[in-house]
Amino acid sequence: MAAPSGTFTLYDAKGIREDLADQIYSISPTETPFVSNIGKRKVKQSFYEWQTDDLAAAVTTNAKVEGDIVSATTITPTTRVGNYTQIMDKPFTISGTLEATDRAGRKAEWAYQMAKKGKELKRDMEKTFLSTQVAVSGGNTTARKTAAFNSWLKTNTNNGNGTTGDYAYTATPITARTAATTGTIRTWTETIFKDVVSQSWEEGGEPDMVMVGAFQKQRASAFAGIADQRHEVGNGKARIIGSADIYVSDFGNLTFVPNRFVPTDLAYHIDRNYASVATLRPFHDEKLAKTADGENYVIRVEVGLQVDNEAAHGVARDLNLA
Repeated sequence: MAAPSGTFTLYDAKGIREDLADQIYSISPTETPFVSNIGKRKVKQSFYEWQTDDLAAAVTTNAKVEGDIVSATTITPTTRVGNYTQIMDKPFTISGTLEATDRAGRKAEWAYQMAKKGKELKRDMEKTFLSTQVAVSGGNTTARKTAAFNSWLKTNTNNGNGTTGDYAYTATPITARTAATTGTIRTWTETIFKDVVSQSWEEGGEPDMVMVGAFQKQRASAFAGIADQRHEVGNGKARIIGSADIYVSDFGNLTFVPNRFVPTDLAYHIDRNYASVATLRPFHDEKLAKTADGENYVIRVEVGLQVDNEAAHGVARDLNLA
């Protein structure tokens, strides 16, 4: 069916105004459960340190005769460990012409981009801290890197390749572990999960959060008997930041938290009281020197990860996606 002859339609007219919503929509996730849940610390050096200590092993031979002469026992000193801060930034340039135009969804282009880059920078922090990155001291031509969470964990672990080529350090993790081979990558099971829980408890740790990616989170939901061992909690009801499921173990409750930035082959057991974001320079934005017909900006942060005592945490590694 056609319009009557001579009808002037939208397709013929000129000067039709556009209808562009004055809002910008984005569904990119901005949640950072790890950074949001652990502690905060201000540091004053790019290499910052802290001390760890352990009690002597309990014994059953501590029995003395009456009148025994007291002999001093050997004292084990504390262990001094440290990590590096890492500089992260997001630079951008807005041309003079663009800033002069009338734009939908934002008044000042630089302000909109600064807010956007700040969110991106926080996501970079989350992904870096949860990665397998080891520390790099840096130099005039090499960027410093902070040792990520995984590289600190060497006590309470369940690896596909056992302890072969595992992280080994005294003060700072600087050497990567040997990845498991295809034959030793395995399915994350409730047995593996419980093994890390019990190891942590034996060491005196009390992890209260298990952080995993999407696939491993779904696998955890299928653990045998889990329907009777957990209850759903939502934002505002849980003690942690983010939606989660609570698992009631023999050694306390652990909250499963999905995190888009956890490597797919890892399941972190986290005690939030024993990890912190160490900040040398907090988030700050700068307007840089003008170099052309435009304005240069950057948002920057200098931070590192502090794992107060790695034995408070645990990890299951070398998990498959099948």
